[in-house]
Amino acid sequence: MSGLLARLVPRSLFARLSLILIAGLATAQLLSTTLTYTERNDVSMGTMIDYVEIDLRTAVALLDRLPHEQRKEWLPRLRRGGYGFILGPGETGPEVSSDHALRLMNSVTRALTPDYPFTANAVPGGRDDFQVHLRLADGQPLTVDFFPRRGLPLSPWLPYVLAGQLALVALACWAAVRLATRPLRSLAQAADALGPDLRPVDLPEHGPSEVEAAARAFNAMQRRIQGYVDERLRILAAISHDLQTPITRMRLRVDMMDDESQQERFSEDLQQLQDLVREGLGYARSMHGKPEPAAALDLGNLLDTITLDYRDSGQPVSLQARAGGGALVTRPQALRRVLSNLIDNAIKYGGKAEVLLERPSDREAVITVRDEGPGIPAESLEAVFEPFYRLESSRNRETGGTGLGLSIARQLALSLGGELTLHNRPEGGLEARLRLRSLEQETRA
Repeated sequence: MSGLLARLVPRSLFARLSLILIAGLATAQLLSTTLTYTERNDVSMGTMIDYVEIDLRTAVALLDRLPHEQRKEWLPRLRRGGYGFILGPGETGPEVSSDHALRLMNSVTRALTPDYPFTANAVPGGRDDFQVHLRLADGQPLTVDFFPRRGLPLSPWLPYVLAGQLALVALACWAAVRLATRPLRSLAQAADALGPDLRPVDLPEHGPSEVEAAARAFNAMQRRIQGYVDERLRILAAISHDLQTPITRMRLRVDMMDDESQQERFSEDLQQLQDLVREGLGYARSMHGKPEPAAALDLGNLLDTITLDYRDSGQPVSLQARAGGGALVTRPQALRRVLSNLIDNAIKYGGKAEVLLERPSDREAVITVRDEGPGIPAESLEAVFEPFYRLESSRNRETGGTGLGLSIARQLALSLGGELTLHNRPEGGLEARLRLRSLEQETRA
């Protein structure tokens, strides 16, 4: 039952608040209308009962004084909305028992007692219908046939008025809820716009005092985060710069060593240290650095240039372009760095790289880099994007690398508004799939 209720309840806060307010107001209006209608019927019933007492006494006295042959002519004139007269014994039936009929019986008793002894019985098949039997002074039987109405008829325009009131209330609720939830939507959009570079997107600081205070606090939080990130990047850049000097001095001292075997080992260690510093700085910049401006780019030409550069250096890289559509708006340098990283990995671990370009639409592109290597275990396809994660336990750069290449590639892909995923190929090897979308909004901004 709870699962069914969860599926029926709207997911958005706007729809939920609107539903609650409109349902509550509709229920309140229904109860108010029901109570008003009931009270109206009770009052009208009391008035009718008082009226019956006087009218019935007058009508019976009139019929009693009329000549026998004229009484039948007067019956239609004496008929009322809730009862009429019959010259005859009427019907037999059970004892009167309904509350509505008993209230009328009290009025009948006061009207006819003690001048006209009577009996009464309910009419079979009617909920409140009953008959009162008496005899006039000349002995002619007279039956008062009661068929009381339980309420006064409604005006034909009343349902339309109630529906119009409910529509106005629903419209007011919709406007109020929309006004209340709009700042939440703006806050969610601003938070979502805070991309991988953590550059703040200021939220407009206007509106009600609570909304203005929340927007001001959110903007201040974004600026603090940006300040912390920029400070961390400056510290990392300073450390990287300062490390270059001792690394250079150590290289000079290593070059002066007489032991060639030790000299080669020290040189490799220093090269790994320098590469690690360089890639660490590159990772920080890919996450928090200022992104380059977007521009329209012919992806086919870019991939052709990159693959030709690799082939000129003797690397086995091929290109298959199933291109369509026009240029894509993206960041050229960031895209080139992502593709170079993926191609380098494919050559390093798979021996060769095959690049494929597809254009599902004018605003989308899919670039795939395939290799014929051993692939990656399925449980590690996402883990390899984490910083410093290595599939091998060895810290040898020739086998395990620094563990930052794919992390940098994914961060740059996110800055391009794209998605980078890895897939094992059924025929063997690994496939890196980069899905891009156009950044036209940034160029217009």
